[in-house]
Amino acid sequence: MSRYLILLPAPEAEWADLPPDEHAKGHASHVQFQQDLEAGGHELLVAGPLDPSATATSMRPDGAGGTLVTDGPFTESAEQVVGFYLVRSDDEADLRAACERWSSRGELLEFRRMAE
Repeated sequence: MSRYLILLPAPEAEWADLPPDEHAKGHASHVQFQQDLEAGGHELLVAGPLDPSATATSMRPDGAGGTLVTDGPFTESAEQVVGFYLVRSDDEADLRAACERWSSRGELLEFRRMAE
């Protein structure tokens, strides 16, 4: 079985400004995706939202054997990773199809197989 990381990029500022009915619609979409995973025999290992990217801490080598630590994400962009799913599956085609159905409901996804 392989593991797959499904990253959820989103424009954080826009999400915060959405009305409650849009948040409910998003929650229902996650529930449907989790039901699709179960129906396809895929194992959900862990999933969850992330705190806002403004609370991230980035660390990179400073070139002198130390570490440069900065507040915020590595990249500044309109979209940040706001959550993830880690799924184990032996049927990549079915898992990809479940992700495509989820995306068709308005979700932005990045689908990545984890290196073995």
